[in-house]
Amino acid sequence: MRSANLSPNSSDADVPVVGLREPCPCGSGRRYKACHGRGLADAGSALVQRPFAGLASEPDWVALREIVPSATSALTLSAEYAAQAAGRQVLLATVLPMAWPALVRADGTILLGLQTATGSGDPSRDLGDVLARALSAEPGGPVSSLRLGDGPRLQEVLDVTVPLEVTVHDGFEFWVDASQTEMTADVSASLEMANSTAMPTYRLTSVEAAYWCRMGPKEFLRWAQPHDEEPLLSALARLQSRGESALGADTRLIGTFRAHGLLVPVWDLPSGTEPQSLEEPAGAFLERLNQVLTETGELNEAERRARAGLANRQVTLR
Repeated sequence: MRSANLSPNSSDADVPVVGLREPCPCGSGRRYKACHGRGLADAGSALVQRPFAGLASEPDWVALREIVPSATSALTLSAEYAAQAAGRQVLLATVLPMAWPALVRADGTILLGLQTATGSGDPSRDLGDVLARALSAEPGGPVSSLRLGDGPRLQEVLDVTVPLEVTVHDGFEFWVDASQTEMTADVSASLEMANSTAMPTYRLTSVEAAYWCRMGPKEFLRWAQPHDEEPLLSALARLQSRGESALGADTRLIGTFRAHGLLVPVWDLPSGTEPQSLEEPAGAFLERLNQVLTETGELNEAERRARAGLANRQVTLR
């Protein structure tokens, strides 16, 4: 074995890479992350501001992780990992039973849970790691918990040029539909609880990553944007100061929240607003936004006030 000739003084280049929690191959008796894997461990703990950057449909990745209760999308693997999949279907899911990171159905279909607690500062690496491990996992059960950021990133496992085709669901029956996974008492209870908390959600078709939702008696639109924060906030402020930020009568841009490096503007809608009525106004707003994003001059006083108001109502989600 190669490790037989290694010593604790071996250089990082001489020591094979293993899991961060495994014994270091140099023979020091310490875990790899505390020995020759220190660099990887540090990288795993570093916060990545935009973990889904570089993936097609980055705003939808953010929305599905943070604001959409129940949705799925087929995933296309990169050439290297597609060979391992051997034709099996891979689905992205917002949530899986009991917050499993991934599930391999009895027929080999792989479901990757996006709204899963991650162990490092880079959700893309954590999710890429669990997806890579799901490709070699035994069918018929969940994949084990996430490791500490030492696997491939989603940008390596997936074909980054293929956009998501999001299907929003009313509930979570997709967990068990068309699968041969046994409906255990735990899965049944998890399904019942999830269905009871899923709020009605609809993805607009006229624009990307815009999601209508009904919370109790109120409706809102939350629209994840692909633009860098500073120019987007200034553009929204310009529209706000000109009275052009609404999506129709009695609608109101009430603020934004920040998630995984992107801004998600939020509109308050009149009670009873149905999502289909927003398609045309959303398309018109997008045209206005794209136009104002080209303006590079200094903000005037009214625009600065509008920008400050939007910034003061900003919340960060991670």
